[in-house]
Order: sequence, then structure tokens, then C-alpha cells
Amino acid sequence: MIRICVIAVGKLKERFWEQAAAEYEKRMKPLAELSVIELAELPAGPAGPAEALRREAAEIRRAVPKGARLIALTPEGRELSSEAFSAEIGRWAAGGSSRLCFVIGGSNGLAPELKAEADERLSFSPMTFPHHLFRVMLLEQLYRAFMIAGGRTYNK
Repeated sequence: MIRICVIAVGKLKERFWEQAAAEYEKRMKPLAELSVIELAELPAGPAGPAEALRREAAEIRRAVPKGARLIALTPEGRELSSEAFSAEIGRWAAGGSSRLCFVIGGSNGLAPELKAEADERLSFSPMTFPHHLFRVMLLEQLYRAFMIAGGRTYNK
């Protein structure tokens, strides 16, 4: 079974985000082993946001499971349709990457060096989304990808 890790900088604070994320996490249980790791968003401090991003990147690196394919979610990443995303997950798994780790940055994004280190950089849009909303969007797209791969119907 494929193992998927989602590392998200920033906590879900509102109940409606928690409920939406929990719904897709529940739906994923029979399809893949899914874990979600929340990391605290660090304050910018006197050195500015770049230093906070570097510190967050160090925390992210520590949280990435050994041997996982690191996928940074960033507006400048490669855009895929839902069908292409499903196929890409299948290719990664067939190519020996049975552990995938998707990383969502906080309100300041991800450190440039972490994006450069990532095995993949994906974008859902050139638009910027709140990280709370984006976590739900990622979980929904993961669920959709597995439904597509399994030939199952899923309401659009």
C-alpha cells in the first residue's frame, strides 16, 4: 500500500477546516496509508521572513520520512490535471516511490532551498491560496486521484 505523508506548516484553527480535512482523511483510509504532520508556523522575527522560512525548512526536513519522495507544493511548480496527477502518483509508485511526502508551506510559503531540494514541485494554480484551504484541496485531490486510478466514480 502506498504511504502518503502531508507536512503542513500552520495549524488548522477553524472547526470547518478541521472537519473538511478529517472527512478526506477518513475517505483515504482504505486507499492509502495517510499521515498528516502539522508544524508550527514560525514568526518572522527581527531577521525577517527568510530566516523563519529557513528554520521551518529545517523542521520540515526532520519530519520527512526516510526514503520518501519529497513533493513541494508551490505556485511556480508544474501544473497537472486531476487525471495527470493520478497517473503521476501511479508512475511514482511503479518507479519504486511507495512513500510520497507532500509539503505545504505556511503564509510565507516554502524556503527556496527546500523547493530546490524537492524531488518534485507541483502547483494547483498560479494563484495563492490560504494554507488552511490548500490542505483540504490537497487531501481532496489525493482522494480524487485514487478514485480515478481505481476506475471508481466520484462526483465532480
